[in-house]
Amino acid sequence: MCDGQGEREGTMRIWVDADAAPRDVKDIVARAALRLELPTLYVANQRLQTPANNRFVSAVMVDGEPDAADDHIAEQAEPGDLAITADIPLASRLVEKGVCTIDPRGIEYTAADIGERLSVRDFMDQLRSSGVETGGPSAYGPKNKRAFAGVFDRALTRLLKAR
Repeated sequence: MCDGQGEREGTMRIWVDADAAPRDVKDIVARAALRLELPTLYVANQRLQTPANNRFVSAVMVDGEPDAADDHIAEQAEPGDLAITADIPLASRLVEKGVCTIDPRGIEYTAADIGERLSVRDFMDQLRSSGVETGGPSAYGPKNKRAFAGVFDRALTRLLKAR
């Protein structure tokens, strides 16, 4: 659970693994960044638009290597920060580092469950590699947006109270 303990001196940052983050997630995060005046970084291996008139949101474009955005976030994020990613290996690295990490569908990754989530992800990856059709995630919809907004708000509240 995100508690903000062990955070660095200074302002909390929000990190968004933006290559595949839904627009709704980026919009929710940008509004919170502006309202709370929190530095927010959208990290991707492609050029991204940042919201107009929001000096708190910036884009970081990394090189085109497959895990470059993940590596950048994992190296730069610190305890007390909040990260948003659907990438379970990245989430595992961040949780291990003490960074509060949530999924765009409203799942908070914790030290208690990230190992199991990573094992399931690896198992499904092995199935796909052997030719088994596993399907993909369902389309991102209003229910996912509401779930994300709730978890995001609760995580922000906990982290800000811990400062």
